[in-house]
Amino acid sequence: MSEAATSGETAQSAPGNPLGAGPFSRFERLIAWRYLRSRRKETVISVIASISFIGIMLGVATLIVVMAVMNGFRAELLTRILGVNGHLIVQPIDMPMDDYEAVASRIEGVEGVRLAMPMVQGQVLVSGRSGAGTGAVVRGVRADDLSRLELVSDNIKDGSLVGFAAGEGLAVGSRMAQNLGLTVGDSVTLVAPEGDITPFGTTPRVKTYPISATFEIGMSEYDSSIIYMPLQEAQLYFNAEGLVQSIELFVDNPDAVDVLRPRVEEAAQRPILLSDWRQRNSTFFSALEVERNVMFMILTMIVLVAALNIISGLVMLVKDKGHDIAILRTMGATSGAIMRIFLMTGAAIGVAGTVAGVILGVVICWNVESIRQFFSWLSGTTIFDPELYFLSQLPAKMEAGETVAVIIMALVLSFVATLFPAWRASRLDPVDALRYD
Repeated sequence: MSEAATSGETAQSAPGNPLGAGPFSRFERLIAWRYLRSRRKETVISVIASISFIGIMLGVATLIVVMAVMNGFRAELLTRILGVNGHLIVQPIDMPMDDYEAVASRIEGVEGVRLAMPMVQGQVLVSGRSGAGTGAVVRGVRADDLSRLELVSDNIKDGSLVGFAAGEGLAVGSRMAQNLGLTVGDSVTLVAPEGDITPFGTTPRVKTYPISATFEIGMSEYDSSIIYMPLQEAQLYFNAEGLVQSIELFVDNPDAVDVLRPRVEEAAQRPILLSDWRQRNSTFFSALEVERNVMFMILTMIVLVAALNIISGLVMLVKDKGHDIAILRTMGATSGAIMRIFLMTGAAIGVAGTVAGVILGVVICWNVESIRQFFSWLSGTTIFDPELYFLSQLPAKMEAGETVAVIIMALVLSFVATLFPAWRASRLDPVDALRYD
């Protein structure tokens, strides 16, 4: 006796559960479950179903992990860029800013402005005791302002800001100090192209300073290129006594800089030019957003290929179960019941693969840095090199809305993939089904 007939007798013998029970009844679920189980003569179908399950699982997991890493990458970059650079930059229009103390004080009184930091900035050549040199950006800031810049003051790797506050030392990025072979207490030589004016022309300004602290922000571009210098010393070094080039503002909500613009302009009480972090980094973050969207579409193809495997597996299952379909139809099963049976068979593969993929993706996201370190050790190379990717660690940030979108996409593709085989099975009448078998 066939498998379908046995199931039909079981369903008919149960009180109150006739063969013509409602949609997705126990009878239909029982048949769908039996079709999912592997039998010796259905090895090929079982292999295709397993491949479909693994494909959907890996596709969903890959989507979740890649999108989480890209979100984490963007969030970490944004945090570090906005933690070091001002959210709003105030620059004078009519003349050099010599009243910066009063302007900064007034602007810092604006609600929503956390810190107004006058700054003198210039590029220099840095050399250590070994004679090796590198380019750097010197930022002259007040000691109190630097201590309120948490991303720097909370990440002092060696030394302290005591010498900086006394105007006797510099705060240097840890990677720069490492590259030059310097430690706290050593001296570093700065060479500025625009220095003293002599009868023979402008000569470079060369001066040596002690290192009082090294900091590690976690973004290699900054850790290897930024030097903080006391503001008064920077004004002397760059021939800007009593002047600053700009005032960098750090606000409570960087996304609300447009609301603060008119308030800052009013508080400045002088002609100024305002620019915000979005204008200065628009190309960079736009490129990240485009890459993120394109990566989502490309990786969706993995789930689509796995869903196509469901189609091939169900088509073969329908062909193999033609005799069973004929018996079920003869016993009174409607075409809708047949369609629902095969819908549940295919959808079960998609649902199981999606659930397994979500679990796998979440586990990988939680341990992504450990996994990176393991593969770096295994291959003997540095995966996600900080020199190339700016960050010292591989970040991962899962967003609930994005994860739900991946789940819905996988389930929809899996469900759509079952429609054609299920519809084809439902269109067979008993005579055609026997001939089809």
